[in-house]
Amino acid sequence: MSQFGNFHDFCRDSTLPVCNIFAQNGLQFDGGIEKSCELKGFAAGDRNIRNLGTVLLCAVALIVTAILYWRSERKKAAVGRREMQVLLCAYALVSMTEMFSVGGFLQDRKVLVWFSAIHIGAIAATFWTLLINAIVGYQLMDDGTVLSVGLTIFSAVCVFLGVAYIGVDSGINYTGEFVVQNRAELKNYALYVCYLLFPLLACVAFFILEAMLCLKVLKETRPLVLLTISAFLFIISQIFQFVASVHICNATAGKIDGALFETFTVLLAVVTLWFFWSSITEDEWPDDPMNSTIQSEQAYA
Repeated sequence: MSQFGNFHDFCRDSTLPVCNIFAQNGLQFDGGIEKSCELKGFAAGDRNIRNLGTVLLCAVALIVTAILYWRSERKKAAVGRREMQVLLCAYALVSMTEMFSVGGFLQDRKVLVWFSAIHIGAIAATFWTLLINAIVGYQLMDDGTVLSVGLTIFSAVCVFLGVAYIGVDSGINYTGEFVVQNRAELKNYALYVCYLLFPLLACVAFFILEAMLCLKVLKETRPLVLLTISAFLFIISQIFQFVASVHICNATAGKIDGALFETFTVLLAVVTLWFFWSSITEDEWPDDPMNSTIQSEQAYA
């Protein structure tokens, strides 16, 4: 069977928000494909939180993101400070909606579809903002200005609304434009592009642009270590999500799966990415008059 647009194997073996779009009820994925391993969680009963570990890690991610946002605020003269804060806000929205979309405790299908669609839209917007942050580093326009921040937020909101709408329409079928083309294979080309291909392309472009910025513009190699670690952690997270998930689920008798480790490694990747950004920015401009005055007074003293 053709793999492009096909979510069959992904939904069979992994816990993904996009699979809720194809679900027939709000309790579990039921798209006509038998799960390789059903995630049951630790609690008993129909009302248990099957993905408790992921829910708790998402709460931790929100706290960590708030700390990074506050630390970004303190870097007054850092290049792309406001744009980085927009990225952190987008990631916070991903973490917040992930609690509901993959937590395994929502009972109403329409509510689950809405949260899953918002989650998918937030993911697309986050990767779009990530790409914008890489472009901002080249100072094609003044960062932190109303124009720069406004364009970043406006474009991210457009991506978010567009992808979330596709998700909702695919799950609830308001217009019939984004229905699953093949129920047996769970084919949906729009979601495949927005949820899988676009984030991948944005990540590759971000890495290339930032590597070129470090090597060609800043003439620095040490920040590349942090950039590479962040990329490595993200790759590991996807391995947990798409490859190892079913094996973890089987080994733990359905108590946990790869979603738990994916959430954790993505959080580590975001933290490392923030430190990479921090390492290539300055808290004070070298030619700042106030900074020069202070240095002169210290030298005189």
